[in-house]
Amino acid sequence: MSVEMVELSMKAPEPVRTAGILQQNRVFLDFFWDLAKPDQEVRLKAVEDLIQYLKTNNKADELDYTFKRLVDGLAHTREAARPGFSLALGQVLSTFEVVSLQSILDRIKEKHNLQTVKKKLFRNAAFGNLFGVLALHQSNRLSKEPAVVLGCVQLLQSLTQHRQHLRDLPTKTMMDILSEIPEEVFEEVLLSALQTDLASAFRTPEQLQLLLVALQRFPQTLKPKKLKKLLGSSTIINAENIPKLTEVLKMASRSVKKECVLPAVALDLLKLSLKEDSFQLFWNNAIINGMLKEPPGPAHYLSFRLLGSALPLLSVAQLKEVLSGEVMMQYGEHVVSAQKADRFKLAPEMDRYLSDFLEGCQDADRQLAVMVGFSSLINKGSPLVPPVWRGVLHLQPAALQQYVEWLKNMFLKPQLDKLLDCSTHKQKDSREGKEQRENSIFYLRKWLASRLSSVVDNHQVKKPEDLIMDVARFVFFHAFFSAKKASASIPETKGKLSVPLDDKTRGVLVNHFFGLLLSLHHLSPTEDSDKGTAANQKRVQGVRADGTMWIYHLVQYAQVLLDQPELAQSSQPFSPEQREAWDSMLKMVENLKKEVKKGPAARTSAFQQLFLLVAMHLFKAPEELLGITKDLQSCMDKAQEKKAKKKKKKKPATEQEEEPEWVEVLVDILLSLLSQPNRHIRHVCRTVFSSICPHITAAALTAILDVLDPEKDDEEDSAVVVTDDNKTLKENPNEEDDDEAMEEDKSDGSDDDSDEEEDDEAMEEDEEEEEEEEEEEGELEEGEVDQKFRQELMKVLQQQNALATEEDGSSDEDLDDDAMMALDKGLAALFSEQKKKNQAKKDERTKMQKEKTLVRDFKIKVLELVEVFVSRQAGSPLVLGLVEPLLAIIDRGMSADSDQQEQDFLRRAADIFRNQLCRSKVYCRTVGDRQGELHDLLDKLMTKCQKLSDSSVCLYYFSASLYVVKVLRGAPPAEAKEEPTADGAAANDLRFMGNLDVDRVSGVFRDALASFMGRRKSPLTAQMFTDLFARFPGLCVQLLDPAVQHITSGVRVHQQGQACVLVSRAMQSREVQQLLSGAPWTELCAKVAGQLAASLQQAGRAESKVVKEKVVRTLELCQFLAKHVHQQKLSVDLEPLQKVLQSLTSAIAFNKTGKLEDTYWAVMKHFGVMKPKVEKTKPDKEAEQQQVPKKKKGFLPETKKRKKRNQPILEPAAAAAAAAAASNSTSRDKPGADKGQAKKKHDKKTKPKRPADGAAASQPSPAKMSKMTQSETKTAKKKKKKPKQKKEGGGQM
Repeated sequence: MSVEMVELSMKAPEPVRTAGILQQNRVFLDFFWDLAKPDQEVRLKAVEDLIQYLKTNNKADELDYTFKRLVDGLAHTREAARPGFSLALGQVLSTFEVVSLQSILDRIKEKHNLQTVKKKLFRNAAFGNLFGVLALHQSNRLSKEPAVVLGCVQLLQSLTQHRQHLRDLPTKTMMDILSEIPEEVFEEVLLSALQTDLASAFRTPEQLQLLLVALQRFPQTLKPKKLKKLLGSSTIINAENIPKLTEVLKMASRSVKKECVLPAVALDLLKLSLKEDSFQLFWNNAIINGMLKEPPGPAHYLSFRLLGSALPLLSVAQLKEVLSGEVMMQYGEHVVSAQKADRFKLAPEMDRYLSDFLEGCQDADRQLAVMVGFSSLINKGSPLVPPVWRGVLHLQPAALQQYVEWLKNMFLKPQLDKLLDCSTHKQKDSREGKEQRENSIFYLRKWLASRLSSVVDNHQVKKPEDLIMDVARFVFFHAFFSAKKASASIPETKGKLSVPLDDKTRGVLVNHFFGLLLSLHHLSPTEDSDKGTAANQKRVQGVRADGTMWIYHLVQYAQVLLDQPELAQSSQPFSPEQREAWDSMLKMVENLKKEVKKGPAARTSAFQQLFLLVAMHLFKAPEELLGITKDLQSCMDKAQEKKAKKKKKKKPATEQEEEPEWVEVLVDILLSLLSQPNRHIRHVCRTVFSSICPHITAAALTAILDVLDPEKDDEEDSAVVVTDDNKTLKENPNEEDDDEAMEEDKSDGSDDDSDEEEDDEAMEEDEEEEEEEEEEEGELEEGEVDQKFRQELMKVLQQQNALATEEDGSSDEDLDDDAMMALDKGLAALFSEQKKKNQAKKDERTKMQKEKTLVRDFKIKVLELVEVFVSRQAGSPLVLGLVEPLLAIIDRGMSADSDQQEQDFLRRAADIFRNQLCRSKVYCRTVGDRQGELHDLLDKLMTKCQKLSDSSVCLYYFSASLYVVKVLRGAPPAEAKEEPTADGAAANDLRFMGNLDVDRVSGVFRDALASFMGRRKSPLTAQMFTDLFARFPGLCVQLLDPAVQHITSGVRVHQQGQACVLVSRAMQSREVQQLLSGAPWTELCAKVAGQLAASLQQAGRAESKVVKEKVVRTLELCQFLAKHVHQQKLSVDLEPLQKVLQSLTSAIAFNKTGKLEDTYWAVMKHFGVMKPKVEKTKPDKEAEQQQVPKKKKGFLPETKKRKKRNQPILEPAAAAAAAAAASNSTSRDKPGADKGQAKKKHDKKTKPKRPADGAAASQPSPAKMSKMTQSETKTAKKKKKKPKQKKEGGGQM
């Protein structure tokens, strides 16, 4: 705006037509200011308001002024303002059709004439013309005025010369104009004007784009004859024009290098090739033989983006040809080579192209062609597409079925020659024939298994139940069986493997199968079955539409395979004992299914899940689970017997105690199953345990707690046993989904091999650095301690006489070659042995660390069982036995330096203890004969609480004590709640203490309170006792007297302040006031008043922060006491307290504001003493102005005056006289303030003597003066001597 204002001011004055507008209507002018603001919402609002205003007023002068301002604003210096003025101009022209477009176009040309504009405003004027044409185009009136269309196009043609400012915006605007005008206007008006641009279409991408838009918009005008006249050929895409088109595409690719988009001209050419039936020519010659011959860069990226954009336009045959051609190969090489962090990656863009195509395409054949094409892009056998691919979400059911069949067929018969191998040159050179082919097949099958599993794992993919079962059967069959003879009853036997499966591939399939079991366990029924269920019913997971479990169908399929060994052979055949265990598990499942038919129960379905899962794990680890199956069978039999005994008479206890309860055996089985890293087992064990929680015995709970006992971690016979098994140690301790982890590793592994030699070199360097660090650590560790190695080294050197001594002075040079070789062998053997020892120690440490991780992970899973038991059986007396073990875990975890896994374990244990045990509304209400035991437990907890050093641990012990008190007190009886009045019922509830021994418990907490108040460093806090007072008012009444005494008897000032806080909180409690109503309450108030008076007398000078804090706490209690006594009109003498408070102002220095002062005056207000008001005096501004002298104008300040550098050195008396003269001369010209400043600055340099009249105080001493004169004379002599020295030096030279 400033530039425009300057420009306007230089012009000749025009007749003032808008003076009335400028003076009268400020609101109207604000619209134009808002149009220039950077906020888009403000600009749009201004456009709407402006049009509404013009419609309402309908004044010609305002409309004329509007057009003037809008045309001027098109060339605004602020970039954000130009679109606002352009949009406003277009909308105004669209609203007021009376105004002709030609007049506005003439205004634009006149105002923003590029021939007459200043050079520095040239860019703004060019944009003014462009936005003016855009405004005319946005008015939607161009088609009605052909002359204006021609003028706009001619103006845009003139703007195309200024690409440095406007780039391709004028051409794009012409395309927009062409897309809206009718064909008659184009043929009659624009064709002649655009003749030159259309004829030179192959020069720039913009001109070619203009021709393509004209062809699409006006096919009747630009017929082949017309095209031949313009271009020399009747078609655009032909063999003659291919080189020109290739050059144009290269220019277009370079122009969008920074934008990373596909140029529109490329996509339009592709569409035109499909329309002219020349796609094959265009793709092969222009793209493959043209663009891809360029070095990797923008030309390649344009080809890849064109491939992604062409997917919705091509037929099935064209898709198959394109996706198996050179462009796909080059794209795969780009993906492989672009794995490094600093390289450009086009894969995310291609993923978006694929997702958009699959989502918008309804043709199953085309979807299948694209899925197969991208899945065929491999590197070293593994496809480049990740196994978990979101594109599967949009597949049609037929396409999904055919894609699964393709995956299965490729797994059975890997055809690497039909896939596109995108290995780099280094990878191709490093291949080793047969071994490389085997590795490629392994990686391909590994990816295919992950791909099949991901189809089932992804619950968002719509798939029929038959497809899910087909995938699960396929994975299970090839994981554990092999086909011997094809049979129609078992479809999996029909597929023959072209390459046999090795153990590595079977291991991958086993992991994927158990991952599938977990997915099926959480799989909800299909939508068809969901429609039949009621809306309020809970959805059951893990079952099919008919209500049977997925795992049950797989077990039945396994039974069919085991019963027909002539058709399918197991990779690990069962022994007779293992087959018997399998049959017994199936028999138990059938028995449970019969129970479910009688009456459905969650317990029976949970047991079915457990038995079926254990049966399936027999295929994976038959030897380990054989004993578990036997225990499960006996456990189930005992449970059935016990259920039958309940219906009959109970047997004597002696007979029942001969063998452990079935629940105890089942808990041991669950613990042994939890030791296996499998998420499915973890879920099933948790479900089964939740169903048997009502039957848990003390022995079973003890077995769980023994695993969590931190004191038994270091014992040899610990409840946790970790076997030294490599397979076990390699399991993922965090128990993430094995399939997903393997898929990520696999995909990462295939992608990261883009530059094998560089990666190998980097890995070798890292390994060498690690080995050097380990050797240095080993030397540091062993250098001080391992004296045995030093002795062995000395022996080797002495045997070869290689140890130098002082007597003979021998050295290594005296040894012959044989002796040196023998010495080298001895040293090599010694150091090799020492290296093995160090490696063994390191392996032992690594093994111990892994075992510790596995044990901690196992404990976290066992802790889940405790959490389930607490949440399901919070009212059971057995829960009381969890208090001490959980506290021991928290205490041990807080004191130890722990890693992240240990912290997670500790956090979970603390959450169970505090939130689910202590704060639960459900608790044990049947203490029975355990009153003495619970009182002893309370004593033990409070004793331990006082001996701790950490307040955070102490808080958990105190919370446990409050939980025990809650259990002992129990709930008030029902009769007490039936009192005639509500107050009587509330009082009875407060006085009810249940089985609590009030005297004993009060003594325990009284001792704790005394410890808190009497020890300098106590783990107890005031908040703990505040919680005690709030939750148990009956105990609060017992502890009030000691707390009042501690107001003055606390060992430190801080404790005395905390005692005031406790008493204040207790006295403010309504429950306490009800319990102490009457004379006890009055007596308590009198005691508190006396203690407060004594405490304030002890305060003394409150200068330290701690003392002030104590005084504040005391005053807060005084405030409550005074207010309460006056409101209730109690007979309590507060005069001593008032006297102490009045004398407090002399002991404490009060500020104007602050918590201490405000609290004090709030207390004194209750005694009738108000805070004195301080009158604010306004400063006298006139006096201040008189004191500050004004500086004289027109005189140079003293600080700016140039000083004479070479001043003569004067004697002290002469210097004083000169200073006096200088001061007299300056005093005539300067006021007093400036005079003092000048003197100071002058004194700093010369330090002269002041005159004797009244200035003797500032006169320097004679000693100082003599030193000054001596130093000054010395410096002067040095200055004089320097030139002489130079001369002498020059003479000597």
